[in-house]
Amino acid sequence: MNNKITLVECPRDAMQGWANPISTQTKIDYIQQLLRVGFDVLDCVSFVSPKAIPQMADSATVLQQLDLTNTATKLLAIVANTRGAEEACGFDSLSYLGYPFSISETFQQLNTNSSIGESWERLQQIQEITISAKKQMVVYFSMGFGNPYGDLFDADVITEWAEKMQNIGIGIISLADTAGVASPESVRSITADTIRNFPGLEVGVHLHSTTDGLPDKLDAALDAGCFRIDGAMKGVGGCPMAQNALVGNMDTESIVGMLKSRLYSLHIDPDALQKASFMATQIFNVTPNAIQA
Repeated sequence: MNNKITLVECPRDAMQGWANPISTQTKIDYIQQLLRVGFDVLDCVSFVSPKAIPQMADSATVLQQLDLTNTATKLLAIVANTRGAEEACGFDSLSYLGYPFSISETFQQLNTNSSIGESWERLQQIQEITISAKKQMVVYFSMGFGNPYGDLFDADVITEWAEKMQNIGIGIISLADTAGVASPESVRSITADTIRNFPGLEVGVHLHSTTDGLPDKLDAALDAGCFRIDGAMKGVGGCPMAQNALVGNMDTESIVGMLKSRLYSLHIDPDALQKASFMATQIFNVTPNAIQA
């Protein structure tokens, strides 16, 4: 098997909800090391309200200090409104703008203080800004495998919104298990249906999971034909707006090990990955774990 995986590393997701302040220089050094690993995309900064996400208030400074001369990794920034999109589009170093579009009405209010309808209007405006800047949008379907709030969810909801995204020129969507509620069966079926129904879209997964649940969820996504996978070193992160429903990311070290064991094509420097993993243990005060070859 030699299917090429698009591997997306998400330090922004790891840092945004971290309780202790992370210095700007530490962020720069960490992201610089991640750029040496060989990830396809780094979801590394966000241009959102510093009142809502104070940890990411220095995103512009971080971007300005990165050295991109010896990396093929592309950078992504999360935005939540047109102001953030306009600011992000001022950086040539950014290739992608990511937008969290919730399938759950409750979570859309928690995350952006707006309704799904208002979010849809905002997204269309952001898409216009992104096209004008010759960048590309990635739309994350937050609560894309269900939600813990009792809001209506089924496969038809995904189909309806994926069609709307395609109609306005969105080329990439990522199905996000924001609160870690997905089962392997739902990951497999929803991802496979979306890929089959929308061959013109690149469909990824941004799965949150406990360590024990990671292998089955990742296998389910791969079985569904998904070749765009998000992760975060040490599994740190998750959306702070999910409140008590917070579940961490799938850890990148395990993802890389599983993909290699299944003979997927990766271009990862193992030494650089090991060093990045060690840096993550220091930044996030977590226990080191072995990198699988």
